[in-house]
Amino acid sequence: MRWILIFLMTTCFSITGQNIEDLSFGTDSTFEVMTWNIEWFPKNGQITVDYVKDIIETLDVDLLVVQEIDDTTAFRLMVDSMSSYTGYLESSWFAGLAYIYKPNVIQINDIYEIYTTSEYWSPFPRSPMVMDLNFMNERILVINNHFKCCGDGILDIDNPDDEETRRYNASNLLKEYIDTYFPNENTIVLGDLNDELSELPGNNVFQQIIEDDENYLFADIEISNGDNSDWSYPTWPSHLDHILISNELFDEFENDHSMIQTIKIEEYITGAWAEYDANISDHRPVALKLFFNSNVSLNDLSAPNSVFSNYPNPLSSATTFSFTALNNNAKIEIFNIVGQSVFVENISGQQTSIIWNPYSLPNGVYFAKIVINKKEVFTTKLILKR
Repeated sequence: MRWILIFLMTTCFSITGQNIEDLSFGTDSTFEVMTWNIEWFPKNGQITVDYVKDIIETLDVDLLVVQEIDDTTAFRLMVDSMSSYTGYLESSWFAGLAYIYKPNVIQINDIYEIYTTSEYWSPFPRSPMVMDLNFMNERILVINNHFKCCGDGILDIDNPDDEETRRYNASNLLKEYIDTYFPNENTIVLGDLNDELSELPGNNVFQQIIEDDENYLFADIEISNGDNSDWSYPTWPSHLDHILISNELFDEFENDHSMIQTIKIEEYITGAWAEYDANISDHRPVALKLFFNSNVSLNDLSAPNSVFSNYPNPLSSATTFSFTALNNNAKIEIFNIVGQSVFVENISGQQTSIIWNPYSLPNGVYFAKIVINKKEVFTTKLILKR
C-alpha cells in the first residue's frame, strides 16, 4: 500500500522537462515574502541543505519566514554560503523560527519575540517572532508563527487544552497585539498556522479575524477555498500555511503586479512529491508578492543618506535631522517601539533640518519618518541612551 501511495503521488505531481533552475517568483520591483515549514531542517542532512539552498537562490524571494529549524549549525552554515542572503535564528526550542532575507534590499529595525512568558505557552508553544523592517520606502512588520498542531476539528472553547482552542486563542492574541501596537502599520502575519481558513464559523479558529474584514485579509483565502491541488499540505490534503495582511496593504495586494501562490517545488524535482517529501519537507511554501505603487520614492529624491539623516545617533539629548529640501506636503514624525507617535512637525518647502529633543522620554528605540502627501518615504532608527 505504501508503495502504491508513493507511485500515485509521484504520478500526480511529476512534470517532465522542468528542474529547480526553472523556479521563479521574485522580481526587482516587488516585495516578496514566503512562509515555509521546512520540517525539522535538515530533514535528510546535506541533501536537504543543498536542495533548500538551490530553491531559495532560484526563487529569489526578498524575505523567507521559516519554521522547524532543528539543526542551528546547519542553518547558519547554509545561510553563510549564500552570497545574497543573511539569516536570523532566535533559538531551536521546539523547532525554531527563523528569517532568511536579502540585506541589500531589506533594512532591519528590530527583531524580537512576543508572548514569551509562561501564561502564553499554551496558545503559543513557539513564541511569535516579529521582524520590523524597511523595504525601499516602506516600514513593514512581519510576524512569524508556528501554531499548535493536531486536533479533532471541533472548537471546544471551554477546554483550554483543546488544540483548536489553543489556536483560536493564539489568533485572537495576535490580532489584539496588532490592534494595540501596530494599528496604522503595514503588517503581515504568516506561518504554519495548522488550521483551515475554510472551516465553518463555529469551528473556525480564525473567525474573529475573518469577520474583521475592514482591517484584515487572509491573502491566501482563495487558495484555501480553491482546488486542493494548490494546498500547502498535500499529504492530508489541507491548506495550513497562511499569510494575513492588514488593511494598510489592501491596495498593494489588489495591484495587478501583486500575487499570492503556493510554490509547487515538487514539480521541478525529478522524483516529484516522493523526492520532495523524503528530502525537503512535507509542507509546500506559500509566497506573497506586493507591488508598492507610491507616488514618491527614494530614487526620485536622491540617495537615502542625503535624503534623511540625523546626528548624533545614539543620542542623549537633542539630535538634528537633515534632509533634502522637499517641495511636497511633508512632515517628520517620530514613534516609539510600540508604534505610538511622540513627535510630529511639518516641513516647509525650503527647510533642510529639524532639531528634536526627546526631553523626558524614556531610553529605548524610536523610529523617525519623513511623510510626503501622507505616504511614508523614509524611516530611520533612533537609539535614546542617556
